[in-house]
Amino acid sequence: MDDMGIIPKKTRKKPNLGGWLVQIVKRMGDGSMELMELDRKSSRWSKVVDEIVKLEKKIFPKHESLARSFDDELKKKNSGLLYLQIDGEIAGYVMYTSPSSLCSVITKLAVKEKYRRQGHGETLMKAAIEKCRSKRINRISLHVDPLRSSAVNLYKKLGFQIDTLVRAYYSSDRDAYRMFIDFDNE
Repeated sequence: MDDMGIIPKKTRKKPNLGGWLVQIVKRMGDGSMELMELDRKSSRWSKVVDEIVKLEKKIFPKHESLARSFDDELKKKNSGLLYLQIDGEIAGYVMYTSPSSLCSVITKLAVKEKYRRQGHGETLMKAAIEKCRSKRINRISLHVDPLRSSAVNLYKKLGFQIDTLVRAYYSSDRDAYRMFIDFDNE
């Protein structure tokens, strides 16, 4: 068990999740970076969702984008979104859903190009894992393009394993790995 109480099973080594909260708190102290959960009741809901939809359109191909249904997806009771704000700008987000009381699915992870390779994707993923774990789920899964080696390596670093290759997941010529991480709930 690491210092966050996360116990992965079926993994060869423990994911390195400890210490992320301390790092975020330190950075927030100078006012430059905040990790936030999108609150359905917030007066900022529309502004934040609009910014995220713009980011979604820039990053993902039209057939992979949730831009047209983003607001509806987020209004579902079992979904959530965490976003990272740097100097007032949304740098990235992670969206997740819990279709059952036993599992959660990471449905989107996106970081603006100028903020990539700085650990922000890892920060968002660790926060999403902890948020999902707070619901005492047993498994988190996600899909990722096998050609996105940086993403695959990040997920492996966090303890995810490749379950299977899903043919034609994104389009007729683009497959996906289905990856997962399991937890003991003792």
